[in-house]
Amino acid sequence: MNIEIANRLVNLRKSYNYSQEALAEKLGISRQAVSKWERAEASPDTDNLILLARLYGISLDELLKTDDEIPRSDKETAYDNTSYEKDDDKKRAEYVNVSLKGIHVIDKDGSEVRVGWSGIHVDDRKTNEKVNIDKEGVFVNGVEYDSEWYKENQHQKFPMVMLVLLAYILIGLFYDLWHPGWLLFLLIPIWYTLVDAVHKKNAHIFAYPVVAVLAYLLIGIYMGAWHPGWVVFVTIPIYYTFVSYIRSLKRANKKDDDIIDMD
Repeated sequence: MNIEIANRLVNLRKSYNYSQEALAEKLGISRQAVSKWERAEASPDTDNLILLARLYGISLDELLKTDDEIPRSDKETAYDNTSYEKDDDKKRAEYVNVSLKGIHVIDKDGSEVRVGWSGIHVDDRKTNEKVNIDKEGVFVNGVEYDSEWYKENQHQKFPMVMLVLLAYILIGLFYDLWHPGWLLFLLIPIWYTLVDAVHKKNAHIFAYPVVAVLAYLLIGIYMGAWHPGWVVFVTIPIYYTFVSYIRSLKRANKKDDDIIDMD
């Protein structure tokens, strides 16, 4: 571990009047482990770093801040040359836990993503958006978006849920895009309702409101245009009005054909 970080750990411990034994007891580890950290002979694991940051009331960045330049891999250098340029304001994952129960991610601003057997739950504190997808349906900010499709088609063979989950984990681990990567989960209702709408030839089934929500979040997050981005929601009644009009035309044409057949 970097000697500067080791010295910071020593100074933080002493500023709180903790002995190595007292700190070790609070973290549930041995005194020898703390001693090795402070001599730069070993580094705390992720869980202990989070506990230390919380104990001292600072962020992980502040805890691990160093003036030394960190060697960069070719992958990181290539990534910096893409449109996803890193900057000091980009939110990093504060806590990530992957287990058989699912995935739990919390970033610095308190935004939280839970993916498990019970469903997908997203709480974005930055935009105050909450998305829940489970066996009860799809809810965005507590509003249900005609999710009968989900209850009826959740056992369809195409593994859209697993593909989205895998994509989310990959972009999170390799590109640190836990946020706004969670937007991928909105593709699940969009995909299944689109397939169902095409199969049943009924555009009303398509979850267009979810498309509008996704568009609004993308505009807000990437362009900062929360206003007038909300205008996308105006397209929802326009969409359903247009679909109803097309269906009425089809019914009228079918009625005319029936009359001709009777003649």
